[in-house]
Amino acid sequence: MRRRQFLTTTTAAVASGVLMHSLRAADPTTALEQAAEILKTAVDSGQVAAASIVARIGDERISRAFGSANIDSAFLLGSISKPMAIAAVMRLFDQRAFALEDLASKYLPEFKGEGRELVTIKHLMTHVSGLPDQLPENAQLRRSHATLEEFAKAAMRTPLHFSPGTKYEYSSMAILLATEIARRISGKSILELVQANVVEPLGMDHSALGYGRLTAQQTIAVQTEKAAPEAGGGDPTAKAWDWSSPYWRQLGAPWGGMHASAPDVHRFLEAFINPPPGFLSPQTVQLMLQNHNTSLRVPRGLGFALGPLSISPTVTAETFGHSGSTGTLAWWDQPRGRSLVILTSLPGQAVKPHPRELASAKVAG
Repeated sequence: MRRRQFLTTTTAAVASGVLMHSLRAADPTTALEQAAEILKTAVDSGQVAAASIVARIGDERISRAFGSANIDSAFLLGSISKPMAIAAVMRLFDQRAFALEDLASKYLPEFKGEGRELVTIKHLMTHVSGLPDQLPENAQLRRSHATLEEFAKAAMRTPLHFSPGTKYEYSSMAILLATEIARRISGKSILELVQANVVEPLGMDHSALGYGRLTAQQTIAVQTEKAAPEAGGGDPTAKAWDWSSPYWRQLGAPWGGMHASAPDVHRFLEAFINPPPGFLSPQTVQLMLQNHNTSLRVPRGLGFALGPLSISPTVTAETFGHSGSTGTLAWWDQPRGRSLVILTSLPGQAVKPHPRELASAKVAG
């Protein structure tokens, strides 16, 4: 009897211990702290000059900055700029200024020939237009301090890699042409549209496409010596046009020139869960988060990356967000109540796995 009681008590204690261990392992506070510690360690070691994190698991939240950054410091977002630029364009969609199925050539009459006349605005926004990511003359254009209009003219002349809608190929130039259409429709630059349609309605006080009202001192420099080749990495003559140059910071490239703080990026993502007045209609928000590439391998919303293939292996298919080659990552997994923004000064290709990916894995669970 005593032995049976002892075994029952012992079994209960072991089970309780396993349960407590499981609860501790799943503790959201612990996961968030571990994510922050990864970034702190990377900064303390000298690998990363500056980093910032805003993250949430359920009701638990964390907001930290490390190194030369404070929580309001604006980082160069890289490709997280894309969904922000497309959100600004989609405000015109809400105003019925264009339709997603409209041919790009309706607004860009010079964009024709060799299959270009088949490209729709939706093709441009979902990376299935056939346009390349960067232009063959990218470095030359940047070296000459080309305007966005000059980049757009070159993009309209470049050959398509495939028939529109038949394949997926990530394309910064397609995003550029979507914003060029918005410029021609509205008569306003994409910098002005992002300010009026995204930054101001969402109260993103530490953000701008280009510099906007930000000063250079409010922004974090990219560790450009470890940048991607298309951004001047490894080229000692690229100081006048690399990611940290005044030219690039002021240009406001819609595919990679947005500056923002981590809280502001988180605020942008949250606007797609609870759209505030003056932003986008709920219907347009859902349209941006919908997978438009159902017949292709890579799911994409309008400007947004979707699901585990493009964001993080353990998030749900409903997760939306984007990463940036400047060393940034942002996503929102609504079904699991998790969200994350990590901004760093260390380019994404500098090290594998990057600290942003290691920290993201902690939050994603």
